[in-house]
Amino acid sequence: QVQFVESGGGLVQPGGSLRLSCVASGTTFNSWTMNWYRQAPGKERELVATITSAAGSANYADSVKGRFTISRDNAKNTVYLQMNSLKPEDTAVYYCHAVRWSFYYWGQGTQVTVSS
Repeated sequence: QVQFVESGGGLVQPGGSLRLSCVASGTTFNSWTMNWYRQAPGKERELVATITSAAGSANYADSVKGRFTISRDNAKNTVYLQMNSLKPEDTAVYYCHAVRWSFYYWGQGTQVTVSS
């Protein structure tokens, strides 16, 4: 059974940092392009960051560029999202998303709340 499970969310003050993790099981992790999405209350789900399967090149939404870093450790079947200089508008449920050809999987999501 293929699964992608996120962890690392929580409550943090503005300006703080969090690192999200998404661990894959039941599949060859390094064959998947990995994305982080987020969805705030009352808003559509938006793509935050992408890292490719092969070269590991990354892309970011303008709203997080320079603050967030996506990375992957294929030996640990894990993709990370390092989030620095967090803002209240970063509050959302964060989802990892795996894509390979026409197949995709979603994780269950992890809540990130940025508040003083």
